[in-house]
Amino acid sequence: TVATVGKGEEQMARRRILGSFAALCTAVGGTAAFAGAQPVVHATPTRVVVLGRTTDAASAVARVGGTVERRLDAVGGVVATVPSTRLDAVRNGSGVRSVTPDAGLTLADASFDSAGDAGSLENTATSVNATTGAAANTTGKGVDVAVVDSGISPVNGLTTAGKVVNGPDISFDSQAKTRSSYVDYYGHGTHIAGIIGGNGGPKGSSDFTGLAPDARLLNVKVADAGGAVDVSQVIAAVDWVVQHRNDNGMNVRVLNLSFGTDSSQSYVDDPLAYAAEVAWKAGIAVVAAAGNHGTDLGRLTDPATDPYVIAVGSDDAKGTADVSDDSVSTFSSWGDGTRNPDVVAPGKSIVSLRDPGSYIDTTYPSARVTAKLFRGSGTSQATAVVSGVVADLLQQRPDLTPDQVKALLVLTASAIPGADVRAQGAGLVNLGAALAAPTPETPQAWAASKGAGSLDAARGSLRLVQNNVALTGEQDIMGHAFDSRSIASVEAAGSSWSGGVWNGSTWSGSSWSGSSWSGSSWSGSSWSGSSWSGSSWSGSSWSSGSWGSTTTVCTKKNCSREDQSNSHWGG
Repeated sequence: TVATVGKGEEQMARRRILGSFAALCTAVGGTAAFAGAQPVVHATPTRVVVLGRTTDAASAVARVGGTVERRLDAVGGVVATVPSTRLDAVRNGSGVRSVTPDAGLTLADASFDSAGDAGSLENTATSVNATTGAAANTTGKGVDVAVVDSGISPVNGLTTAGKVVNGPDISFDSQAKTRSSYVDYYGHGTHIAGIIGGNGGPKGSSDFTGLAPDARLLNVKVADAGGAVDVSQVIAAVDWVVQHRNDNGMNVRVLNLSFGTDSSQSYVDDPLAYAAEVAWKAGIAVVAAAGNHGTDLGRLTDPATDPYVIAVGSDDAKGTADVSDDSVSTFSSWGDGTRNPDVVAPGKSIVSLRDPGSYIDTTYPSARVTAKLFRGSGTSQATAVVSGVVADLLQQRPDLTPDQVKALLVLTASAIPGADVRAQGAGLVNLGAALAAPTPETPQAWAASKGAGSLDAARGSLRLVQNNVALTGEQDIMGHAFDSRSIASVEAAGSSWSGGVWNGSTWSGSSWSGSSWSGSSWSGSSWSGSSWSGSSWSGSSWSSGSWGSTTTVCTKKNCSREDQSNSHWGG
């Protein structure tokens, strides 16, 4: 979250830099001893976090006579003690991205005032009118929400029997023998899952009760420990959800997509938008993040650009149900006047479940609220709120079509006074009003996507990079040719995962088989033994605006903007 568009541009630049090192790092070997290490006299030992490739960070520490205390292989870097006079030397070390103090942090659960924090899940539910009347009794029971993200970790609030069902893990982590399948090493997916379906008791009663606490979550992991993922993986994941939505008693009615690329390709041609549309037409309400570009991009991100799906922007709701004090978050992407967000939901400083030891948790310690809670802002979080609301609606009326769900949300939303329609769409979602409204008969009639465009164009400006070579062109992560027309054809026929094979690659257990990653290549660069970096989704497209900004509940009209811009970039 940022206070101004100007600051947002600066933060986005920092975020893209993050993409160059927020990758899966499987460094080999321990800390090296260097003959050139220089002893330092009269220097105070300082504990720091050194980020970069783990081996490079460890080497830079050793060169100045420092001590590595802990390796951060999932993040890339080390925690170390170095002489205070040698910090600049560490910063200038080859492969080092940043050196920051490892400040102490006291986590005291009892100190968190859920009722007084605007971003608590309790107040988030209040803001969308989900805690009174009929809305208080809707919990998403009987509805399954597919979360295509960075995985879901078994943390308190998500560990009740049957709460999380694991689908495929098609992330790069699934190829690392040192990583457990399905687990969230990045931290984004767990935060999102908590907002949707964290179960700590009735809504409004716990600091980790989501909008649909009895909804079941289908965990489909696509992003690795650094958040890195390619569009081809996401398309494969959405396809898998569609084809397996009713397997073994599943009832997948909601698909949460808290990400987006800056693609400018028309949704009519775009293969990612087409995949989302296939899910929509299969009876799954697709909820997608509008993006965190503010007014800079001039359009929503892909696949929220598809007018069929529910595009969600972020609202700063101040923790109250009164929209008179609301404002659309400055980071929330504006539409182009034709395709705008459909609705907005609370996305500013939302306190949800923490994933200890994950990339986000390690990189942004100031965003930790308690031992189990973490604060984040973005249209990712707002999207999760709406997914929970949709699950509640479908519990009340299981026969609703995705078109009817969207119409109910739009027709009953509360307009934010003074906000531009390009930013707010119909306004703030209102669960109570949606539950009380009659079922509309308003089928959408947009031009249908054909999905026959370019996979590379769907990536926008974002690319996975390995060995200094970017993944480009019409090929998936396996180096297999990606024929958009052919893929669209098998998607439409519901056979894109026929026999467990997707685009020529076979799924087996927790890894892709039949196509060795180390034996594949693109642009002549071997995939073997390298980490992912560059402008991947790790730094840019997981639609979270910031980690760690804080707000307090405002109980009066015309609240000041104080305490609204303390941001720590990430997500």
